[in-house]
Amino acid sequence: MVKPNPDTLTPDTIVAFLGDIFDRRGGEEYLGEPVTMAEHMLQGAHFAEEANEPEVIIVSALLHDIGHFTSEFGTFSMDDVEDKYHEDAGAEVLEPFFPTLVTDCVRYHVAAKRYLCAAKPSYFKRLSEASIHSLNLQGGPMDADEVAAFEKNPNLKDIVKVRYYDEAGKRADIKTKSFSYYAPMVQRIVDAHAAAAS
Repeated sequence: MVKPNPDTLTPDTIVAFLGDIFDRRGGEEYLGEPVTMAEHMLQGAHFAEEANEPEVIIVSALLHDIGHFTSEFGTFSMDDVEDKYHEDAGAEVLEPFFPTLVTDCVRYHVAAKRYLCAAKPSYFKRLSEASIHSLNLQGGPMDADEVAAFEKNPNLKDIVKVRYYDEAGKRADIKTKSFSYYAPMVQRIVDAHAAAAS
């Protein structure tokens, strides 16, 4: 299969591009967790849908880790000694096609982990070994100035919400729907964004 070129994407092809990544790379191990890359993100969407979140939050949870889902964007392993900024890589690919809320949830889900570890220290207990390892590479809990700056983001509440779905999506006992189930929902978000921008 030919690898899609992200530079030639359009609102009509972005969803198929993302679905192709799920199909080709979704079975890979997710950072030492008991789920695959695809299962992790699909579980995030599953829990968001179970909580009756709006579609934009479900899609944000589904795509939050797209940047380190595949080596096209940048991978992570427990042997890493530096961060690969998968959150920026993912947001960059999605930005032309999705509203700021979605790209903020992608771009800042790592910052949200650092924020929660500082603002709600009990959150640290939720973190897996792999998540603690990546936290250390990502700068550890925020300091007071970083917390104050992060709290100015108008999408803070939803970014934090998606972070909780991210942390929940690491269970071996959850059966989720496939990406194809969510594809029409993703397309609706893309279409609404395109219409608003035109």
